[in-house]
Amino acid sequence: MAKRLAPLRRDLDFFASPDRDRPGLVIQDRNQFSAHQLIVPPALVHALELFDGQNSLDELRAEITRLTGDGETAELADHFESALSSAGFLEDDTFLEMREARLAEWRSGDILPHSHSGPLNYPGDPAAFTAKFDGWFGDRNNHAAKPIRSIASPHASPGAAHRCYIAAYAALAGAIPKEQAADKTFVILGTSHYGEMDRLGTTRKDFETPAGLARVNRELLTELKREGGSGITEEDYFFSLEHSVEFQVVFLQYLYGPDVKILPLLCGSYARSIYLGGPPEQSEEVRRYLDALRGLDTKHGKNLVWVLGVDMAHIGKRYDDTAAATANAGFMLEVEEKDHRRIDAINGGDTGLFWSQVQENRDPLKWCGSAPFYTFLRAVPSARGELLDYEHWQIDPESVVSYAAMRFA
Repeated sequence: MAKRLAPLRRDLDFFASPDRDRPGLVIQDRNQFSAHQLIVPPALVHALELFDGQNSLDELRAEITRLTGDGETAELADHFESALSSAGFLEDDTFLEMREARLAEWRSGDILPHSHSGPLNYPGDPAAFTAKFDGWFGDRNNHAAKPIRSIASPHASPGAAHRCYIAAYAALAGAIPKEQAADKTFVILGTSHYGEMDRLGTTRKDFETPAGLARVNRELLTELKREGGSGITEEDYFFSLEHSVEFQVVFLQYLYGPDVKILPLLCGSYARSIYLGGPPEQSEEVRRYLDALRGLDTKHGKNLVWVLGVDMAHIGKRYDDTAAATANAGFMLEVEEKDHRRIDAINGGDTGLFWSQVQENRDPLKWCGSAPFYTFLRAVPSARGELLDYEHWQIDPESVVSYAAMRFA
């Protein structure tokens, strides 16, 4: 029997090579189990379709012959398969060993080192970190005090989005002075860019940043996992890649000290609900952890503050749209209007209206914060919000991200 080709992994990123001297399709691992990057030459791109678990090496050789017009392709086909396997891009033993080694490395420690400090985000040096945040906040720490149960903040790069970050966190600082924060646990609901859909990702690891060590409230985590069932999964490794939670941690540490208590959670996409219809909780696993979060707030609400790390629309060629997008102009004005409709539904606590807007046409706005917003609305249904600020970020010449600052009481 001819050798069957292992399937290409489904969690890879593909994009056109930016190097004119090396054209083709770039493949890399979004989950960073593999550090390799391959450029598939244009003539071989269509041959990737054969790596679906149904085709043989002989069929790959025949397809490469058809694509290249060269009858001597056996060695090229063998090399193509070997390169994909060695890079960890196929669902085979090589990848399984690579993934397990990477996961074991992360399971062995108790601390999650910061991974997103840098020029566009925040300084990795403690003194520079404090100076940068001092400059961002200025006198905004004197924000008028209003009762607060939650804030929604961007998770875009703080260097670009600090206006909205400061609007959200200044409101938090005004509502909860530093001396009161010791009794609080900040439940961070971050967008999960790497984990599984319909899952709530957790970690027991404390977060180490330039400001110090933020402590996970393990007692609260244990209670949540006990009540929340199998939809709650340990995702230590994905937390090591994720920025949506890390950026919230550093702002909380700046306001409340390095040892602020946190419950970091990654909200997996509710894509199944968006594409197939029905509410996310039609999945029993989702329903159970949403109910567990609501129970957590019912029991411990006076000591909990919810922090949402969320962006909104993702529009333009970077996000697979056919047309380029320009911030605050053209059809981005229509996007802004639609964003505000969703924001109004969220602020009014209308979970059904918000989710119907997300589901309409399978979310052409591509709100990556839709799952954390929905999760929060189900966990704290009495919360009512207020929009503090809203922005567009021209993330590249052809693409725009929108985000906002919001507070909930």
